[in-house]
Amino acid sequence: MTLRQHKPNPLGTLIHQFTDRLRFSSFRQFVSLMVMGVVLSAAIAACSSNDTASAPGAGGSASPVADQKKDIELTLVAYAIPKPAHDAIIPKFVEKWKTDHGGQTVTFKQSYAGSGTQTRAIIDGLEADITHLALAADTDKLVKAGFVSPDWDKKVPNNGIVAKSVVAIVTREGNPKQIKTFTDLTRNDVKWVTANPKTSGGARWNFLALWDYGLKTTKDEAKTKEFVTKAFKNVAVLAKDARESTDSFAKQGQGDALLNYENEIILAQSKGEKVAYVVPDINVSIDTPIAVVDKNVDKHGTREAAEAFVKYLFTPEAQAEFVKLGYRPLDADTAKTKENADRFPAVKTLGTIKDYGGWSDFQKKFFEDGAIFDQIEDTIGKK
Repeated sequence: MTLRQHKPNPLGTLIHQFTDRLRFSSFRQFVSLMVMGVVLSAAIAACSSNDTASAPGAGGSASPVADQKKDIELTLVAYAIPKPAHDAIIPKFVEKWKTDHGGQTVTFKQSYAGSGTQTRAIIDGLEADITHLALAADTDKLVKAGFVSPDWDKKVPNNGIVAKSVVAIVTREGNPKQIKTFTDLTRNDVKWVTANPKTSGGARWNFLALWDYGLKTTKDEAKTKEFVTKAFKNVAVLAKDARESTDSFAKQGQGDALLNYENEIILAQSKGEKVAYVVPDINVSIDTPIAVVDKNVDKHGTREAAEAFVKYLFTPEAQAEFVKLGYRPLDADTAKTKENADRFPAVKTLGTIKDYGGWSDFQKKFFEDGAIFDQIEDTIGKK
């Protein structure tokens, strides 16, 4: 059987070759497209992930919701005396903040020491969010150093004064020298103790009280300078700071009298110590300021909580803790209650540092090198 041989069809061969090439080319393109799709999908997913993390309301660190849930830490730097009040007030504020802010927790780091020491520490790097210092002169130093806004006293109630007291004269038991006013400190038979106003912020209040008393009783600045000079001539111990002056009087038996804050004496009495004292009815208001440290709260992201705490300190429940500690009530109606009227002797004439242009002017006039206090020391020969 003879087989018929077919001749190749040129057109069929061409179509077959073209089809094979097309199939190979399509497969290669298909694979390429698949690879490209996988890469693009991964890139899109990554971009979507990044966008989600930074979008408001999402789960990243930029989310306001997430930030609200983070704990906040505030650093309170203060002079030593108001520590018991802050210890009682802080837990109340923490609970209120937690209730008002969906369970968010505020914790506090606290530092207590002399007002001047704390001021220097903040300037040197202690990152306080809030300060409670003994006098506005120290807060002014933080303003000059760029830590606190110049209008700090306009941002909170009562011009930033969160607790106040007056100068008291501590005497020996029974007051054997019958010391009743600042005039008695000029008597030849009376020796008294104070800290040095050149080194102690608290002692500047003592000096201001003497100067204010002299000016109000003599109506003459030259006579006032003579009065204060005569008083300082009777100083038995001019201590470095308030603690040293108290130790000199109470533990070492120096002097017949000691100038001190009324609130410190009331606190000592509450602890069972027997302390006799009088409050002269011409006196000065010892005003202790609270302030937000603007530079640090903006750095820490704690401004809202810090400002809320400062404002909370002026509420009745917070102020009650300061009054328990011996500070005079800020609220006039609270001061008139029988309990407080009996506890805090009335002051007939109460001066303030503002009567003398504020601490900046007072510092220049009285405590700069060569100023009035140096002149007084030169006169009495105790420099």
